[in-house]
Amino acid sequence: MEKETKKRIYCAIYTRKSTTEGLDQDFTSLDAQREAAESYINSQKHEGWVALPGQYDDGGFTGANIDRPALQKLLSDIKAGGINCVIVYKVDRLSRSLMDFAQLLEFLDKHNVTFVSVTQAFNTNTSMGRLTLNILLSFAQFEREIISERTKDKMAAARKKGQWVGGRPPFGYDVEKDGKKLLVNPEEAKIVREIFKLYLEGNSLLKVALILNEKGYRSKQGASKAGKLYGGKKFGVTQIQAIIKNVLYIGKVNYAGQIYEGQQEPIINEETFKKAQEKLRQNRVERKVLKNTECTGLLTHLLHCNTCNTIMFHTYTMKKGTHKYRYYVCTNAQKRSYQACPNKSLNAQAIEDATIECLKHIFSDKKNFEDPTKEMKALLSPVWDTLYPEEKRRILKILVKEASYAVETKKLGIILNGSDLKLEFDIDLKQVRPLNRWHKEEEITKEPQIRNALILAHQIQQLVDRGKIKHPRKACKWLNLSVTRMDQVMNTLFLCPTIQNEILSMDTPAISTITEFHVRPLLKEVDWDDQLSQWQTLITNNH
Repeated sequence: MEKETKKRIYCAIYTRKSTTEGLDQDFTSLDAQREAAESYINSQKHEGWVALPGQYDDGGFTGANIDRPALQKLLSDIKAGGINCVIVYKVDRLSRSLMDFAQLLEFLDKHNVTFVSVTQAFNTNTSMGRLTLNILLSFAQFEREIISERTKDKMAAARKKGQWVGGRPPFGYDVEKDGKKLLVNPEEAKIVREIFKLYLEGNSLLKVALILNEKGYRSKQGASKAGKLYGGKKFGVTQIQAIIKNVLYIGKVNYAGQIYEGQQEPIINEETFKKAQEKLRQNRVERKVLKNTECTGLLTHLLHCNTCNTIMFHTYTMKKGTHKYRYYVCTNAQKRSYQACPNKSLNAQAIEDATIECLKHIFSDKKNFEDPTKEMKALLSPVWDTLYPEEKRRILKILVKEASYAVETKKLGIILNGSDLKLEFDIDLKQVRPLNRWHKEEEITKEPQIRNALILAHQIQQLVDRGKIKHPRKACKWLNLSVTRMDQVMNTLFLCPTIQNEILSMDTPAISTITEFHVRPLLKEVDWDDQLSQWQTLITNNH
């Protein structure tokens, strides 16, 4: 009787090195790892082990994540079949993250692939091997986190000493050759001083940007380590504001909210800087949050400006507290210059109605859409006018990839999802300011701000309690609120019941002058009696 042959076990060898140092040598760390693994496989020939010829080498890649080309190729080959075992020199060559490693082990187990570490003498075929593996990996992750913490501490110490710790140099400075200090760039420093001068002379941030752009000034230009060019663009409101608020220009550094003395030479004196900060504070307008979801723009993130090739954002304004005007504004025009953009702002209701009518015309053609989707049917049905704005927005985002309008040609362009073809329609939108008149009787803005916030918080909490949504943040998208704003609204529920009752029922002028900003300090008080005492003081001071 012939002796039964052992079943072959095809082994893939994976190697990794964190840095690229030495990879150009004839014999590298990756070669040493592979050689050790091949020797181990040869020692197991009697068990049918065979080394596969394919190489899975990641040189210059960290083990903190699995975003590595050779590892991804290995995982793909495992899915395809033909690999029974993965061999590594040490556990941390595969991963230094406990979470990632657990997922990789689960993946290998799912595909009946064994994992073996050469130097640590165990494999995942045994429960003891799996236990040892997790222990070793925990220490590997601990080591990586310690290294990360030391690096952060070193950078923090350097920042506190006023050193430059890397990144793109700010406008007005260049980085010294050793990379630890900023040096004044004379030409750019001259522009920085002019920015502060123009702003303190009474010009708005936008006006300052326009003046600089008219003179041909451009933002700082340079190249990243990868050789990619950045900067060299026109100034906008955001850049001007960032320059005016940056303490680097008075020879200081800001780290973790604390101001320290910097090692760079100041460009602006402290008196000028303080005056500019005071003017910024005075000019800051606290915009009321849009509370009525009916004022949400249906074409938000869909409407583009043809001329500037930028998004047109939805906004509104109130006139005399009685009328609301909605419109879409070109992002580029708002940040840089209204003079350069013919679109500037569009009547929100007019462009929305025109887009919807054009979509109805497109989808009503049965030759093109023999099998209409439920979203198309909803748009074409009489039910459309009864839908809530958030539902209309959801449907439009499914149907439309992009909409655009050009005032010069009076053309409305629509690109449907799943298509690159732009359909154009002749639409004459009159640019009228103020736009889209909304009567006060149709709005809820007559209610105090804090009351509206509290009512909204209770409504959202009811949705959570009924299981309609898992978490208040799930409602951010259809309410057109940011996560930060949603958290602020929901925090009003932490007010004591007595305060909440007064907010909802109080009919005095004082409640109209109290905003969420005034109430936020109360939320820090855990004791409801202290909270109520502060509330009564607040009411008295605002009476």
